[in-house]
Amino acid sequence: MPSTSSKRPYKLLARYYDQMFAPYVSWWRRVRRRLLGEILPHVRSACDICCGTGTTALEFARRGIKVYAVDLSPTMCRLARAKARRAGEPVTVIRGDMRTFRLRDQVDLITCEFDALNHVSRKADLAKVVKAAARALRPGGHFYFDVNNRLHLEKNWPSTWWIEKPGVVMVMRGSYDRRRAKGCENVEWFIRKAGGWQRFRERVEEVWWTASEIRQALRAAGFPRIQSWDASLFAPGNPYLRAGCRTFYLAQKGAS
Repeated sequence: MPSTSSKRPYKLLARYYDQMFAPYVSWWRRVRRRLLGEILPHVRSACDICCGTGTTALEFARRGIKVYAVDLSPTMCRLARAKARRAGEPVTVIRGDMRTFRLRDQVDLITCEFDALNHVSRKADLAKVVKAAARALRPGGHFYFDVNNRLHLEKNWPSTWWIEKPGVVMVMRGSYDRRRAKGCENVEWFIRKAGGWQRFRERVEEVWWTASEIRQALRAAGFPRIQSWDASLFAPGNPYLRAGCRTFYLAQKGAS
């Protein structure tokens, strides 16, 4: 069986993301609607950073919101643009780094979902992401995101699990590096091609922050009002989302 490593991060994860993770999207959608329910009717413009294949951005566009979508992965950007074209929705997709992205106009809302914020390279990158979000938001705008906490990376990631779909199998083997404060996933892909199966490898890492580190970074960037919710409130009985594993945040930028 031929084997190779993907040279561009998230290339295969991007290509098969919707196919592999679609069942989980509805849960995030329900949480978003619950936590942003009072805010969304007043949102005229939004930006989804680490937009992936554009699912959240399209949901905003269908509400009549002017939408920007930012992702570092060229494959994710290409898929997001194609999805927006098929849907006939005007989404401006920008290839950019969540630590340094810039928009033409300030927006009312910035989202960063599916623990995408954890995918930065270093713990120190948190401040850069929050400052970039603050720069892109109008005064009074909101920054909504969720993160995996150490408990999840330490207890849930060190395992092996797989998803099988027609013509493709994804196997994820996780571990936790206490010294580097990172969770690591080695992703093995088995893809059916002419003449047999081909094996590919990718690697995904996530860093984590304490609640106090997150709140300190938000306040320093100009977000005086910060709310948070433990994900277990929205998934009672789910062992992978027990208390302390994941947190949702909603921060409001100051008025001046």
